[in-house]
Amino acid sequence: MTDLSDLPPVWPGRGTAARPGVPLLVALALWGYAVRHTDVSRLDDFGLVTALHPAFWLGLAVLTAGFWFTVRDPRRPQAWPAAYVLGLLVMERATQAVLYPTPLYAWAWKHDAVVDHLLTDGLQSAGQVGDMAVYDQWPGFFAAQAALVRLLGVDNAAMYMAWWPLVSSLMLLLPLLLVYRTFTEDRRLLWTAVWLFYVANWVGQDYFSPQSVAFALHLGVLAVVLRRFGRSGGRRGRQRQAVWTAVITVMVVAIVISHQLTPGMLAVSLLALCLARRHRDWVPPVTAVVIFLAWCATAALPFLSAALPDMIRSVGDVGGNVSTGYGATPTGTGALATSWAARLLSGSVLLLAVAGVLRQRVLRHRALPLLLLAAAPLPMLGASSYGSEMIFRVLMFMLPGAAFFAAAALLPRVRTLAAEATARESGAPPPRTAGHRGRLSAALYGTWVPLLALLASTLAFVPSYAGKDRINYFPPQEVALVRQLLDRAPEGSLVVAANRNYPLAYDSYGSVGHYWFLDDDRRHVDRIVRSPAATLADDMAGVARPGRAYLLFTQGQFANSEMNGQLTEGQLERIHGSVAASPRFRLVARNGAGAVYVLEPAGGAKR
Repeated sequence: MTDLSDLPPVWPGRGTAARPGVPLLVALALWGYAVRHTDVSRLDDFGLVTALHPAFWLGLAVLTAGFWFTVRDPRRPQAWPAAYVLGLLVMERATQAVLYPTPLYAWAWKHDAVVDHLLTDGLQSAGQVGDMAVYDQWPGFFAAQAALVRLLGVDNAAMYMAWWPLVSSLMLLLPLLLVYRTFTEDRRLLWTAVWLFYVANWVGQDYFSPQSVAFALHLGVLAVVLRRFGRSGGRRGRQRQAVWTAVITVMVVAIVISHQLTPGMLAVSLLALCLARRHRDWVPPVTAVVIFLAWCATAALPFLSAALPDMIRSVGDVGGNVSTGYGATPTGTGALATSWAARLLSGSVLLLAVAGVLRQRVLRHRALPLLLLAAAPLPMLGASSYGSEMIFRVLMFMLPGAAFFAAAALLPRVRTLAAEATARESGAPPPRTAGHRGRLSAALYGTWVPLLALLASTLAFVPSYAGKDRINYFPPQEVALVRQLLDRAPEGSLVVAANRNYPLAYDSYGSVGHYWFLDDDRRHVDRIVRSPAATLADDMAGVARPGRAYLLFTQGQFANSEMNGQLTEGQLERIHGSVAASPRFRLVARNGAGAVYVLEPAGGAKR
C-alpha cells in the first residue's frame, strides 16, 4: 500500500468540499450545449478541432480541473474519480458518435462488410475472395459481431459501430484498474494513471476492429497474471492457479483467433514479466506461445506462407518499419499541426513516465513489472512495419505502464506505510512544517503545475484523435452515392477509385472487384496524372460481361489524398475533369459528395 497524504489540502471551504460533483455537472452541461451548436457539414484540414463550439473546450477544462481537485481530496469516495473518468470518456469518445450521422473510418466500414459477408456466405478461401480471405483466417471478432447482429436483430453492424469507441474504451477500464491495483491502493495515483492512459491513447484503435477487443483481452490476461500467478504457496495455491490458467487460456484463444499482432505483443509482455522474480512463472508465456504457434501452423498458414518473404525482409529494419512512406505523410497545415499535437502528447507522457521512474524510488522497485511491460513492446519495432503502423501499435501497448509512472510524476513522492512505521519506531524526528514560502512553493509545484500538465494533455487529445476527421468522416450523401453504385453493379464488375477511403468500399467484395490506382506503382500514377482518361480507360478495359467497369470519385478520397501526400487537389480535379470530358466514360450518378462514371464499351456510343 502507498500513502500520498503529504498532498496539500484542496477544495477550500466546507461548502465547496461538499459539492465535488458540481464541476462534473457543469462540464457535461457545457458538452451538451457544444454538441448541439457544432456544425460538421464543412470540416477543414483541422478536422473536428475547428468545428467544435468553444463550450466544448471550456467543459473539458472544467472537467479536468474538477477531477484533479477531487482525486486529491482524501475525503472524497472513489466513486467521484470514477464518475469523472466516465465523464471524460463521454466527452472524448462519444462526441463524434453524437455529431456525425454516419460511422467514421473506412476501416470500420470494411469490418462491417466482413461481418455481413460472414453472415451471408460464411468462411471462404483466398481463391474465392482474394486478399480478403485473411479475415476468414482470423475470424474471432467477426464471428462474435455476426452473432451480436443476429442477437440484436439489426440489419448490420453499421447500426451500432459509431458507438464502438466508447464501448471499447469502457472495456479497458476494469482490467486497467486491476493491473494498477496490483501495485497501489492509493486512489489518487490509481485514477490519475487511468486518466492519463485515456487522454494519451489517441492512436485510434478503439474503433470497430479486432484490435479494440484484443487489446482489452490483452490487458485482462496481464491483470490475471500479475494478480494470480507468481509466488503461490502449497497445494491449494496450485489448484487456484490451475483455474486461472484455464481463464487466461480462454482469453488467449480469443486473442489468437481474432488478431494477428496482439498475440505477439502478449507473448513478449509475458516473457518480460518473467524477468521480475515475483512473477517468474513460465505457464502464462508458454500457454500464449503454444496457442499462437498452433494457430499460425493451421488456420493462418495460407496467409503466413504468402506473407513470409516480406516478413523476413522487414526483420531488423527498424528504420523501414517506422517510416511512413508514400501516401502516409501528413501534408498541409492542418494535417501537420494535428500530427505534431499527437507526437507532443505521446512524447510528454513518455517524458513524464521517465520522470516518475527517476523520482519515485519506491515505485521503481515496487512496480517493476509495470516498467517491464512498458518496455516490452519496443523490440517489435524491429520485427515488422505492420503496414506502417507498428510504431503506433507499440506506443499503444506501452501506454498502460507509461501512464502509471507518468501519474506518479505528477504526485508527491510515494512513501510505503511500512517505512513510516519503521521511522516512528526508530524515533526519527517528524518532518518540519514548511514556512509561508515553503507552502507557496508546495502549492505551486504540488497543485498548479501538475494541473496544467494534466490539462494540456487532456486538451491535446482532441486534435490528436479527431484532427483528421475530414478524412475519416463520410457524410450521408457519400454513403448514398456508393450504395447506389453497388446496387447497380452487376456481378463481376470492377470499381476503380483513387484510394480506398470511402464508405462501403468492401461491400459485395465477393462479387465486385476493386482497383485503387494510387496504390499502384508511382510511375503508373504519374502516367494517370499526365493522361487521366486514356490511361484509366485502358486499365479498366478488361472487365468481362455482364460486369461493368465503374470509376468513383468521392470527397473522402480527395481528403485522404491531399492530407496524406498522395495527389494534390488540383491534380485530382484534373483527373476528374478529364474523365468527365472523355467520350470513353459516361456519368451514371452524381451528388454533392462525388460522382460515378461507367466505362463505355470500346467503339460504343454513349447510351
